[in-house]
Amino acid sequence: MSKSKILKNTASYHDELIESLKKPREADLYLSVAMEEYQDDGDAEALLVALRNIAEARGGMGQLAKKTHLNRQNLYSVLSKKGNPTLDTFGLILKGLGYKLAIQPDATRKAG
Repeated sequence: MSKSKILKNTASYHDELIESLKKPREADLYLSVAMEEYQDDGDAEALLVALRNIAEARGGMGQLAKKTHLNRQNLYSVLSKKGNPTLDTFGLILKGLGYKLAIQPDATRKAG
């Protein structure tokens, strides 16, 4: 079987991921894991990719741009692998996706 035939007859992982992220519980868990990984390693790339994937599952960047009143091209830029959104922009994106920033104690820290 040729590569093109295989690709034609199988769904891509990305397509399946986006479909699963249309379920709120799946998106919530996916974003929680991405945030935990960011907290552990400080690498924002996975977190930004997670936000971009959730945005795609919820109607795309155009829809998110309308909700946040941010420029669509700017959203693509700040949610790219090399993106570095300001806290204000990050907050707007989260709000546009139905989330909010929250602070909670680190369960692994030592009491005292």
